[in-house]
Amino acid sequence: MDVNKKKSRTVAGILFLTYFLVLFYFLFFSEELGRTYSERAYHYNLVPFKEIGRFIRYREVLGMKAVLLNLAGNVVAFMPFGTFLPMFSARCRRMFATVWYSFELSLVVELIQLITKVGSFDVDDLLLNTVGGMFGFVIYAAVVQGRRKKHGNKTT
Repeated sequence: MDVNKKKSRTVAGILFLTYFLVLFYFLFFSEELGRTYSERAYHYNLVPFKEIGRFIRYREVLGMKAVLLNLAGNVVAFMPFGTFLPMFSARCRRMFATVWYSFELSLVVELIQLITKVGSFDVDDLLLNTVGGMFGFVIYAAVVQGRRKKHGNKTT
């Protein structure tokens, strides 16, 4: 592995670790997002598109900030995962693998939220997070393709 590739991989690794720490904080500890331990009831949604529909239907009542934070926020939160993961795992350089691992990570997060009663288990979050991982992979693939066009077929 050449020096520039090694440096790029190290920087990507640091960014990936930073991403996980920030994601972990916002998913489990951010008071701005209502992540407190004061509520001890279980909150969950097992009906696909129920919460997405609710946010769209009541967008004027909830406010655009709440709608964007919930819908776009779940997608954007998992885009770095879909972008960084293929950089570290050759088997994740195919979209299906990255999308599958995005789903798995999202499922783990949702289960932890359910068990710890921090946040809620929401099947719509699983969907939105997985879509975010897929969009992140598309960004990764576009960058790789652009680099291949610029530098020839030797970069991955």
